[in-house]
Amino acid sequence: MSSSETAAHDSPNYMAIFWWLAGLTVVEVAYSSLLPHTHKALLIIGLVGFAVVKASLVALYFMHLKYEPKSLGVIVSSTLILGCILVGVGMAEVLLPRP
Repeated sequence: MSSSETAAHDSPNYMAIFWWLAGLTVVEVAYSSLLPHTHKALLIIGLVGFAVVKASLVALYFMHLKYEPKSLGVIVSSTLILGCILVGVGMAEVLLPRP
């Protein structure tokens, strides 16, 4: 192991991440319920964007992926391809007309 792998990392500020997540949740609820949405696509894309940002914060700091080797990050992030496919299919069911 190299010295960078064995070096201890500073503990992240968990309360700051918690408050970011709480603030993003408040903004997300306000976005979905208080703002008028003329197109469902904008609502869905916005909510999925908020979910991606919040999931990234959780994965990076609470799951400690920020401090793992880059190879593990590539393995974990490769599952995003499947996630994008599943979200795309879900959006297509809502947005595309029924036959």
